[in-house]
Amino acid sequence: MYELAVRVGLRRGEVLGLRWKDVDLSDGSVTIRQTLQRVGGELLISAPKTQRSARRVALPDECVTALRARRAQQQGDRLAAGDRWKEGGSDLVFTTKNGTPIEPRNLNRSFTLLCDKAGVRRVRFHDLRHTCASLLHEKGADARMIMEVLGHDPRDDGHLHLRPARLSALCLRPGRRCPA
Repeated sequence: MYELAVRVGLRRGEVLGLRWKDVDLSDGSVTIRQTLQRVGGELLISAPKTQRSARRVALPDECVTALRARRAQQQGDRLAAGDRWKEGGSDLVFTTKNGTPIEPRNLNRSFTLLCDKAGVRRVRFHDLRHTCASLLHEKGADARMIMEVLGHDPRDDGHLHLRPARLSALCLRPGRRCPA
């Protein structure tokens, strides 16, 4: 899940709400269709933050590899849990070892512990999204491309829509240099 946050800028709710049916490992893309949020004490699946947040995102090879490993890990967790596995039909990519959705605050806690263990400065999970934007900028992506990847609404009326294949070719695949 950290790969998706830092490499393609997914929000916490987008990562936690990602379903396997929205992942295309052969094409190397994910489609953001829902989020998982705690609202009023209840864990809810809801629409993405904005209309532009619902998007298809090209994945770098590292994300595809990480998602394949996640699928294998989840299948192992399902076998180990046996009758304790909570199917619920959610098809979520990121679940607990028993198949339940991951609590957003538990993700924050786990990320803080990971920062401590790595001996790096504590940052919020959301800061990985900011890191993604900075890395894309350093690779030469312009502001509109970055907004497209992150699912932000452009502030002006001229919308630039980039297909996932175009994004992939420009910036998101390792070893490729973005045009200046």
